[in-house]
Amino acid sequence: MMSQQAQALWSRRVFLKTSLLGMALLGSRLALPDWASAQTAPTGRLRLLNLNTQERISVRYRSRTGQYDQRALEDINYVLRCPHSDQVCEIDIQLLEYLNRIVNLVGPGKEVHISSAYRSPTYNAWLVRTGKGAAPNSLHMTGQAIDIAIPGVRLSHVWRAAAKLRQGGVGNYRRRGFIHIDTGPVRYW
Repeated sequence: MMSQQAQALWSRRVFLKTSLLGMALLGSRLALPDWASAQTAPTGRLRLLNLNTQERISVRYRSRTGQYDQRALEDINYVLRCPHSDQVCEIDIQLLEYLNRIVNLVGPGKEVHISSAYRSPTYNAWLVRTGKGAAPNSLHMTGQAIDIAIPGVRLSHVWRAAAKLRQGGVGNYRRRGFIHIDTGPVRYW
């Protein structure tokens, strides 16, 4: 039979080990893509047209088993770079997954037209200063927002599909011809 002191020491050790394991798992979830949700998502394929540069990409960025293709992600990051500075930013993988789910709901395999993705802080500040409708703390500056349209699919249909998924912000800019999605808090406008 263990003494109370030995039981307390054992309990502290178990607590510390469990805590360290938990922190390691949390850290890996933050540093690596969410593998579990990737496996339940549709195959990671996107067809994109950047309207600012007229560059197209058709890419499989994630396999059916949830493995991300780093080269494909780098290609997406490049195509979605800031049109003003040509600066490249790592686009949030959860944003790509969100976009992929929307496309699969409204028109699987359709090309997505991108009017704005990553914006450098300098470019975003210029848009704010000149009254172009940008938010001063836009998630576009961190690769967490994208403005899209899908030819042949009504914007209202895209907006409803995005809102239904409840994965972040969804804005309807019908007069400007796009839907805004981001991986910030869930909100609609």
